[in-house]
Amino acid sequence: MYLPQFHRIPENDAWWGEGFTEWVNVKNAAPLFEGHNQPRVPLDNNYYDLSELDTLKWQCRLAKEHGIYGFAMYHYWFNGHLLLEKPMEMLLAHPEIDINYCISWANHDWNDSWKATDGNVRTLIAHDFDDEEDWVRHFNYMLPFFKDIRYMKEDGMPLLIIYIPHIIGKLNKMLDLWTEMAIKNGLPGIKFIYQSVFACIDKKWDRSRFSYGIQFHPGYVQYMTGKSWKRLWSSLVFRYSRKVKNFLGVKRSLGGDLQRSLKKVDYDSDWNKILRLKPENDKMLPSAIVDWDNTPRKKGLGWCYIGVSPAKFKKYFSQLLFKAQDEYKTDKIFVFAWNEWAEGGYLEPDSKNGYAYLEAIRDSLSSFSVK
Repeated sequence: MYLPQFHRIPENDAWWGEGFTEWVNVKNAAPLFEGHNQPRVPLDNNYYDLSELDTLKWQCRLAKEHGIYGFAMYHYWFNGHLLLEKPMEMLLAHPEIDINYCISWANHDWNDSWKATDGNVRTLIAHDFDDEEDWVRHFNYMLPFFKDIRYMKEDGMPLLIIYIPHIIGKLNKMLDLWTEMAIKNGLPGIKFIYQSVFACIDKKWDRSRFSYGIQFHPGYVQYMTGKSWKRLWSSLVFRYSRKVKNFLGVKRSLGGDLQRSLKKVDYDSDWNKILRLKPENDKMLPSAIVDWDNTPRKKGLGWCYIGVSPAKFKKYFSQLLFKAQDEYKTDKIFVFAWNEWAEGGYLEPDSKNGYAYLEAIRDSLSSFSVK
């Protein structure tokens, strides 16, 4: 999973302050307990700018050298209003960059829950999913990417991830239109994938148009194996899943009750739970978690893993490779994440571990035997 939130855009300047990128949160982080790995510092202080072509080329070369097949790039489309589109558009414009990629449409509204301290969460930009003319415009924007030889395809069909599809009221009608438009443009169809834990745990929506769903961690493993999480998510998600912004607003306003202080979760415990998980159905795809620590965004209201190390990640990732092949019957594993620095999930080299997480991926793959 690839986050493009590392270059300036006018909207972020207006919403979060002049010059805001994700690096602002990363740099402002502070340790909240003894041994807390904050702030995270990229190797050689490489606080890069994703509007620079050389940065994109470096990322793609680094990923390729360490066995990463490609990037699932977050895409933000609000009825024709694009945010953070620069890296993906730059990649399309430079076919010499040797990396595979696909789109993950992060179709949730944006709000200011990061800084809302009184429960009054303000929506910054929202979607009108019922605008059928916008469906056509959106598909036409994505079509050049779908036709790119580097775009991830299966059976000739481009893979398109939709983060929370079931909040789209006329979902099937939209997906059927996109499939029809794909066929008219010379593609055999589209393979749709749902991603968010919201979509996984709500059993009431029609998934018939989807080829796959991702067991996206840490949210998925936390929900599936934690009774307290199940009570929380069950009581709020189903009530507010149509409008995720409302759920986030309620969660924030009740923050004193739901999350009184920093939560620490054992890394080994969650990974062992991941390795015991079974696919809910034949559509489910596994995922790997590098690390998690959202205190750069949430401060003392966040949570983090403890006991994390590259050696542990390598051990668990190696086991997941076999599990994916034997139990999930798939050659796909999604990894959180390439560069989620403000949530602690990144493979990119940092000042503490250097290239160790990337080397863990590379070495695990090199020792894996495909049946």
